Amino acid sequence: MARRRPKQFRGTRARGLLIVLEGIDGAGTTTQGRRLVRRLRRRGWRAHFTCEPSRGPVGRYIRACLAQTPGPSSELLALLFAADRIDHYESEIAPLLEAGAVVVSDRYLLSSLAYQGVEGDARWVAQLNDRAPRADLTILVDVPAAVAARRRSGRGGHPDRYERGAFLDGVARRYRELARRRTAGAVAVVSGVGDQRAIATAIDRVIAPRLRGAPRRTAGG
Repeated sequence: MARRRPKQFRGTRARGLLIVLEGIDGAGTTTQGRRLVRRLRRRGWRAHFTCEPSRGPVGRYIRACLAQTPGPSSELLALLFAADRIDHYESEIAPLLEAGAVVVSDRYLLSSLAYQGVEGDARWVAQLNDRAPRADLTILVDVPAAVAARRRSGRGGHPDRYERGAFLDGVARRYRELARRRTAGAVAVVSGVGDQRAIATAIDRVIAPRLRGAPRRTAGG
């Protein structure tokens, strides 16, 4: 069955919020993103968790590419990530925002500017993603590369092309630089080191002002 293609939402202001969690592999963005959605639902917001690469056709292809050795060129991956982002926004994120939901995404625009920007031509990568709608708030979960590496080793499995220590050192520095420059709009930085509850509390503190205007639901999910 073909996926529904929604109308494009250019020139309109969605009623919901797009909140993005960013960080290097092992920063804990997936764990914190899912926990945030559960907390928001308990507090009365309609909340939805999503991620990039997306679950759509381009995102699935990217995941397969990342597991290949040798994999595709950095240029091809940059193009794929940019295409997945537009598809992800138009087919999943935008309809939810129009319905008033708080969408929490594990990675979005800043990840391309960090990962592909380190791997290839940063200016070209930025141009590829110029038309991607900006998030209402991006939260960088900042951890040292060594801490992230220990967490990844505890997960087991085989590392993909982006989980190399030296490479992630550069990505971590790039993330911090992008956050300082506010390249992708409003960016807040929270420490991802320490107790998970403390990290969650820091995230809640950052998003609280943004939630004041978001509509709550009375029932349902």
